[in-house]
Amino acid sequence: MPFHPEELLIASVADLIGDVRHIAVGNASPIPAAAALLQKARCGGRPYVSLLQSRKHNFFTDGGVELFDCAGQGRMDVFFLSGGEIDGCGNINLVGIGDHDRPQVRFPGSFGSAYLYFTVPKVILFRTEHSRRTLVPKVNFVSAPGVSEPNVHRTGGPVALITNRCLFAFDRTRRRFRLQSVHPGHSIDEIAAHTGFDYDCPGHVPETPAPDAETLRILREAVAPELAEVYPQFAEKIFGVPMKAA
Repeated sequence: MPFHPEELLIASVADLIGDVRHIAVGNASPIPAAAALLQKARCGGRPYVSLLQSRKHNFFTDGGVELFDCAGQGRMDVFFLSGGEIDGCGNINLVGIGDHDRPQVRFPGSFGSAYLYFTVPKVILFRTEHSRRTLVPKVNFVSAPGVSEPNVHRTGGPVALITNRCLFAFDRTRRRFRLQSVHPGHSIDEIAAHTGFDYDCPGHVPETPAPDAETLRILREAVAPELAEVYPQFAEKIFGVPMKAA
């Protein structure tokens, strides 16, 4: 069955989520949000999903404050982070490139990324632009570190990085990524050519599984209408859900 590249990413992220209690999704994250809703639908209403901009899927009344409290209390299992830059140690840069006072490029800011990176057990990194500009040998500014020294108490950290080209798994012991699968239409050589950091590459790298017919049905019939509440343009573009008049 034909599918959009975004549907492949959504299904892949949902598979990474697994069997957990609570998933939280921040702002400007339509693919993680759709993946969280997909996993909830596939698991019969579990896990609980918190979408910060949603009225239906958000029990927080004070936004980020309660989000951070929930993470600190160990009541959040999965979160998603991205960055203007991501390096091979899982460090992310959400601040900028160049001199801090006169940056060449300015990103939206770190907000609570470092805190959530330390407290949420399973952090999935995502970046829809897979290039040497975004996946770099070393970030210009560490907004949130991917790894910590052994004497630092840390319950959370990265488990994977998914891009528009492939899926990397993160090995916290080795402090580096491993190429897990390559999306349909892409190749191992292409990944190497467009990745700025070093990573482990096994002798055999499978193709990322395409979403099956049932997954696509759930996405298009059940998830898309709910996603349209927070991401109407994305839902219209990918799933054809009509945008409501203002």
